[in-house]
Amino acid sequence: MLLRAILQVALLVLLPPLLLGVMNRVKSLIGGRRGPPILQLYYDLGKLLRKETIYSRTTTWIFRAGPVVGLAAVLAAGLLVAVAGERSIVSFGGDFILFAALLGLGRFVTALAALDTGSSFEGMGAAREVTFASMAEPALFLVLVALSRATGAESLSGMLGPDLAAAWTTAAPALVLVVIALFIVTLAENARVPVDDPSTHLELTMIHEVMVLDHSGPDLALILYGASLKLFLFGALMTRLVVGFHFRSLLASEAAFLAGILGFAALVGVVESVMARLRLARVPQLLVGAAVLAVFALVLLLR
Repeated sequence: MLLRAILQVALLVLLPPLLLGVMNRVKSLIGGRRGPPILQLYYDLGKLLRKETIYSRTTTWIFRAGPVVGLAAVLAAGLLVAVAGERSIVSFGGDFILFAALLGLGRFVTALAALDTGSSFEGMGAAREVTFASMAEPALFLVLVALSRATGAESLSGMLGPDLAAAWTTAAPALVLVVIALFIVTLAENARVPVDDPSTHLELTMIHEVMVLDHSGPDLALILYGASLKLFLFGALMTRLVVGFHFRSLLASEAAFLAGILGFAALVGVVESVMARLRLARVPQLLVGAAVLAVFALVLLLR
């Protein structure tokens, strides 16, 4: 168990930046380009950590605390997710509520730091972020409740544990709806296409990126790493939900998880290559659709 905990912490800390590298490489291959190296984000983080942080005179301690508290919230949420082993490092009944709350806290402090700059531009991005979050968070919570109902478990480790295999044999249609809804929420929560385009800097379309324009140096490194870690957590949920992990061998569990999480990154890269970003007015419809799918799954499970 100690070895499993050490491996989970190592994967949680070291693997997230790799996902963005895989996604960018897949997008480059589909677009016929060479693209950046897979390890590019590791290089970027190292470069940012060596730079000086610049603070505007109009900002307060809220702006400085935003990146630190945001990363701490996502790291704490990561302790509740079983990365490859049978159980997460921290597990208790109702921990999925804390998981959703910690992700919401990370978003809240990031938006608060953006507002602290006094910039109407960053305020616009913060307003868009929290508006879409008001629809994405209920969808995420409904997905987790549906998983709890399907498996009869009250913790994330139980929902994604051995009982999940039995649930797939008895409630496959409902779980398929859960997978689709969770994938839509994943794209929205991580500001990916078709909800947002992290590679654009157009004023009329930016959502998440505009909130962090005033951050620099180590603060920006914390934000970028926190974003990759959040994507990794959602990828871990998707991987365990679809693949399942019931191996007696620790090595087999880790290998299956690694293959699944890289496949998830490749899938997101394909989606971003074949789809265009939705108009802002269409994003609420997409998120409401994800919530409706989760509700339908709950209805099927309550029959």
